[in-house]
Amino acid sequence: MRPVQYFTKEYLEQCRAMKPAQIVRFLDGFRKLGGRAPRSKSRLISMKIPEALLESFRARCLREGKPYHAQIKVLMQDWLIVK
Repeated sequence: MRPVQYFTKEYLEQCRAMKPAQIVRFLDGFRKLGGRAPRSKSRLISMKIPEALLESFRARCLREGKPYHAQIKVLMQDWLIVK
């Protein structure tokens, strides 16, 4: 049996006032702590990128040991949080 967690009215009001960037930061921090952040559906997209740009990006990701698809997602999240 799983424990039940209760939230105060003040805490719930604070959560309702959070901006999308704050929610993303919270979920990312929770995930890094070893918790399981809820997974959202992913959508396959197709886009044209100049070959030289893509090859340079992939080469840098390879040097840094990062999968380039994952790095694109990181850049998108970072851009959303900054705005």
